[in-house]
Amino acid sequence: MIIGKAPLRMSFLGGGTDLPSYYRKFGGLVVSTSIDKYVFVAINPKFDERLRVSYSVTENVNHSGELKHPLVKTALELKNIRGGVEITSIADIPSGGTGLGSSSSFTVCLLQVLSAYNGEFCTPQDFAETASHIEINLCGEPIGKQDQYAAAFGGLNMIEFHQDDSVQVTPVVCNQEYLHKFERQTLCFYTGRTRSASDILQEQSARSRDDQIVIDSLNALKNLARDFVKSLYAGDMQAMGSILHEGWILKRGLSANITDTAIDRHYETARNEGAYGGKLLGAGGGGFLMVQAPEERHDAIVRALSGLRPVSLPFSTEGSRIIFYHPPKNGYLKGKPTNGQM
Repeated sequence: MIIGKAPLRMSFLGGGTDLPSYYRKFGGLVVSTSIDKYVFVAINPKFDERLRVSYSVTENVNHSGELKHPLVKTALELKNIRGGVEITSIADIPSGGTGLGSSSSFTVCLLQVLSAYNGEFCTPQDFAETASHIEINLCGEPIGKQDQYAAAFGGLNMIEFHQDDSVQVTPVVCNQEYLHKFERQTLCFYTGRTRSASDILQEQSARSRDDQIVIDSLNALKNLARDFVKSLYAGDMQAMGSILHEGWILKRGLSANITDTAIDRHYETARNEGAYGGKLLGAGGGGFLMVQAPEERHDAIVRALSGLRPVSLPFSTEGSRIIFYHPPKNGYLKGKPTNGQM
């Protein structure tokens, strides 16, 4: 049996600039951190040559071509695994529509365990690139590329998306007390709603091609991402919160479906109780509301938002990795070293 885990992520600024329709013209930049919540994927040889895949449902099929789950089906075919295995996934937070990048974390983790099953050595860059290729190019998801890199590399990073499709991940190295203070000031609330990011991102992608208002907003969000990191370096928590607030105002204008009256009311309630700023995590429409506030204001904010569920989402430094590796002795593993190639 082989078990892997990949972290979920919290994105602070620059979301939307990782869409190909934007970064291929202007270059993109996202600041995000992995969090101490994970997607787990296990693979185990199956006694027969059939295939069993268990996620929110369980599929028992003869071979990979019969699978309904598009990401699993595509990854298995890419890795030349037709059957003879059982694959199971679980997550610390229910996957889908929470704004934490769970779909990409799942894809990265799946690739990691499939590569280990095949006896392949791959780097975080390999996993992120291949996961992006599967989701965007092969499965046609209208998403960006930040989540795959956040899951593969882990930690707090500036992720740059270049016009030639290359991606550079730069860890944010700063005074650890400043980082811990920012982490302690961060509050997250589950809105109780999930949503598909596809429709929101599809609209945003289309508008980022020729809508100058959207392009200007994305340019500003990219600049705010740099300002956010500079403020963290300086330990200026209030400036970081103000930048988050400014970024949220800009993000709301990218699509009419990003927020609604209830979400706006929750956010303004937090601000009235002393929050510096915040945002809805992910593409919008539901999931988790994150706010940054002085610690002494946390209790008041939690009371004021009593209709929402506060959830602790600590930062982490871990990227995707194998946590259990027990290859069978009966020759089931394929064992095809590839010198780091996928």
